[in-house]
Amino acid sequence: MKLKIITHERTVFDGDADEIVIQTKTGQMGILKDRLPVTSVLDIGVTKIKQGENYRYFATMGGICQFKDNIATILTDVCEDGKDIDVTRANAAKNRAESRLADSAAKINTQRAQAALARALARLKAALNK
Repeated sequence: MKLKIITHERTVFDGDADEIVIQTKTGQMGILKDRLPVTSVLDIGVTKIKQGENYRYFATMGGICQFKDNIATILTDVCEDGKDIDVTRANAAKNRAESRLADSAAKINTQRAQAALARALARLKAALNK
């Protein structure tokens, strides 16, 4: 089957995939060839692509996924290939978000801090192939 991952700026991935695993708002969903058509809202998480015996991991920051006629299209605001992610920077972002959430005296936007933590964790999972 074919897969395209597209952001506002560029096509991040355009190629064949034997299996796709996406993170939806209700949990993970696997997509195999000849599956019934589906459209799903994506959550912040990792998109895992199997090509033969190899896997590729992408940190996707929400969006939508449509699968029809063995063509999957993911439209997302931000997507990073796991091999291009700076693990040190992602760890620093994770630590900052955790510190903000742990500081009960700080006046922060909790939802924003939780989203920052989710993005950092997705980047780390994609980079570390988890």
